[in-house]
Amino acid sequence: MTNTHSAICRVCPAYCQIIAHVDAGKLTKVTGDKDDPYFKGYTCPKGRALPEQHNNPNRLLHCQKRASANTFENIGSEAAMDEIADKIAAIIEKHGPRSVAVYGGTGQVSTPVAPSVAVSFLMGIGSPMHFTSSTIDQPGKHIAMAAHGLWGAGELDFNTANSWIIVGANPVISKASGAPGNNPAQRLKAAQERGTKLIVIDPRVTETAKRAHIHLQAKPGEDPTILAGLLNIIITEKLYDQAFIEEDVEGFEALTERVALFTPEYVAKRAEIDVDQLIAAARTYASAVGQSGRGGAVTLGTGPNMSLHGSLSEYLGYCLMSVCGYWSRAGDKVTKPNVLTPAYIAKAQARPPYKGWDYPEKMRVRNLSKTASGMPTAALADEMLLEGEGQVKILICLAGNPMMAWPDQNKTYKALKNLELLVVLDYHMTATAELAHYVIPPKLSLETPATTQLCEGNKHYGYGLGFDEPYASYAPAVVEPPKGADVVEEWAFFYGLGQRMGLNLFVASQTGWDKFQESSPAFAFLDMKNKPTTDELHEHLTANARISLEEVKKHRGGKIYEVKEIVQPKDSAFEGKLCIGNAMMMQELADVFAEPPASQEAVNDFPFRLVCRRLNSVINSAGRELKKSSGKQYNPAYMHPDDLKRLGLSSGDTVLLSSPHSAIRGIVEADATLLNGIISMTHAFGGNPGEDDDKVSEIGSNTGRLVSVEKNYDPITGIPLMSNIPVRVDCI
Repeated sequence: MTNTHSAICRVCPAYCQIIAHVDAGKLTKVTGDKDDPYFKGYTCPKGRALPEQHNNPNRLLHCQKRASANTFENIGSEAAMDEIADKIAAIIEKHGPRSVAVYGGTGQVSTPVAPSVAVSFLMGIGSPMHFTSSTIDQPGKHIAMAAHGLWGAGELDFNTANSWIIVGANPVISKASGAPGNNPAQRLKAAQERGTKLIVIDPRVTETAKRAHIHLQAKPGEDPTILAGLLNIIITEKLYDQAFIEEDVEGFEALTERVALFTPEYVAKRAEIDVDQLIAAARTYASAVGQSGRGGAVTLGTGPNMSLHGSLSEYLGYCLMSVCGYWSRAGDKVTKPNVLTPAYIAKAQARPPYKGWDYPEKMRVRNLSKTASGMPTAALADEMLLEGEGQVKILICLAGNPMMAWPDQNKTYKALKNLELLVVLDYHMTATAELAHYVIPPKLSLETPATTQLCEGNKHYGYGLGFDEPYASYAPAVVEPPKGADVVEEWAFFYGLGQRMGLNLFVASQTGWDKFQESSPAFAFLDMKNKPTTDELHEHLTANARISLEEVKKHRGGKIYEVKEIVQPKDSAFEGKLCIGNAMMMQELADVFAEPPASQEAVNDFPFRLVCRRLNSVINSAGRELKKSSGKQYNPAYMHPDDLKRLGLSSGDTVLLSSPHSAIRGIVEADATLLNGIISMTHAFGGNPGEDDDKVSEIGSNTGRLVSVEKNYDPITGIPLMSNIPVRVDCI
């Protein structure tokens, strides 16, 4: 007999409400919850593949310990934690606490309690070495926020916005990249029908671009050029919100002077777009200035963030919003009021710029340091290889796969092999797990309870993210791990190490804009003698919630709560302002203008540009192991048909893709949605170096192998050129 259970999908940060179908204790099917007031029955292929993940015959059900160079043996979880704790203590004794690092990957979204406990563990041993995928994905968001400041009343509502700009993102496929963050295809269609003008900047006619009012199909890497050009037009034609700028913005003169160089004709020629379309895009976005309705945000994705100048592009997006005054005002309904996070008073005033980079914790390479986006992950391999005081000897990977995700794969491989202890928490043998000393398999998402608190907090990471209604949900575990399994929840692994090492650990909820609004994060020390339950940790994390977790638990599935917050006026005598003329950003924009065109020699040697791409069925490397649901098992090198014809190639041919740094094999496939000269490939595919050349049709190739972390990198965040990579195509 099949039973149905309300559950929360945690494959990605969208946190869709689903129905889990369970037969004799086995997850058999996932469908959308049609009764859910927010998601209304929506699911995507990744969520519907959860049964395949839970029932995967290759799922690890017992901890693995390396027995030889190529083999592992089962070890009990308690024994594994005993051994790992002893090894960590010994290495700290010899090399100091900085020798221990934790890397958290995108998969942390499925285990939202674990990152806090992992950070607590590092703090307990005295190590600052906490790294995440944030700094090799979209670190520019955090840098731009710091340089620009934040608006205390929050963003405008996507559902009522007259216009919206999406740069280098494809939410129809990536699902949780913002604009909007849930059921994007349906909601973008609804936006079109109500008259919202969507402007998309992308070198490919993506699934999202097909819904655009104006699509600027630009040369990759020219995002800051185009955004500066839009600002130039809006300022020159006096389409900006002068009253808002005078009251709440500083730096207008500096911005005006700098973007004056980016004339429509210059931008159109450099970005290879139509000048009339560029002008129309600027006028369309600013068309609501001074009207009762207003335009919306500028949402940027991995494309501009991975193409260098990501922080600048994000910053110019903020400048567009502030020049047009596209922020909530006094008397407006608060767009994203908190539910499972603390209540706060939204005020129509700025949180001025704050320190976003050059934090005290320094790396030993490239003059990098911790920033508002976190520790620079692109420097972590060097920290493992560079001998001397502070060398990282231990890495614990939490729901991440560095061998697939990190740039400069050859260096990453060498670095991981150089470690004295590599521990990987994952449910199957990933490319990184193959190099580990211990592999700890966790419970999977539907085997653990969950709340929507993490998705609610995503609004702190960029505009268009998170719930735009006062929505919340709780779901208990709906299935148990397979009989006889010895699996450990990720947070419980760090808790187990803490017990053995005599640490006092805690959990704490994230903070963001709400910190400015006089709210405080939930915080609780854990009982280190009597192991708490995951539910108890969720209770700690929601202790200061506007709506109690106890109340949220009363409802089967999600609920939109009666929270009708209104934006309050600015405090009397408040003088804080948003900054649109940050000196560092203005200098970088000048540097962009001064960039010399590519030399003919470079064009001849590497005439193509390889850009990143999302797939509907996988998220980074997660989901590739699901044979039935992931579609192609490799990542095609998509090219325009004319380029294939010119090179004498056909779809299905294998080629060698060479960058100035390295080379990979790829299988070409025609895609007429691309500009000529562009190759579009999904990252996080392939295998370890030397293992995928003969398996390219089975597992694909790793584009990170083409990237050097030592050249063409952002001097603040350390992220190297991971998209818009110059490459050459040779027949094999």
